[in-house]
Amino acid sequence: MAGNSGMRPVKRFITTHDANGKTTFDTSIPEEAPFKVLPDGAEFALCYATNGFPVQLNDGKDLATYDHYTKNLPGVTISTGTVLRVVNIRPGSTAPMHRTVSLDYGVVIEGEIELILDSGAKRLMQRGDMSVQRGTNHTWRNTSDTEWARMLYVLQPAEPVVLAGGQVLTEDTHSIPGVRSST
Repeated sequence: MAGNSGMRPVKRFITTHDANGKTTFDTSIPEEAPFKVLPDGAEFALCYATNGFPVQLNDGKDLATYDHYTKNLPGVTISTGTVLRVVNIRPGSTAPMHRTVSLDYGVVIEGEIELILDSGAKRLMQRGDMSVQRGTNHTWRNTSDTEWARMLYVLQPAEPVVLAGGQVLTEDTHSIPGVRSST
């Protein structure tokens, strides 16, 4: 179950092959993705993670990598791999402004979320809407004062953004309580 939100648990179904090459479901990792409650009340579930390209699927190497990350949670991103995450956002709350050195796909699954950029530009995202974050400084605001919202993110590493004057934009997640720097 997801922390205090009362939202439906998230299940992920991981496929694999048996010894004869037939597809089946992996049972080495529980189907329900556990949530970690952050100090600000947001709930993070690390639904899958990798640490290299191309991903090594043989001999369960990717499963072992993900299992490791469930016990040693990464930062928001993994600089050499991908992250699949679900975040439950408290009613009326706004996440801290942050930037990752990654290309992030964010999809609203439940509720309405306002995507706010550091310039002040905003977009209202409703269920099924998606954002493509390209190393930008941004925050998320749950527009409801009574209902939780849920987002799904797929994050992949990117080269740092270099501005026209040569300034390199680095990760800025220090304002997110309970989340360590990305590796």
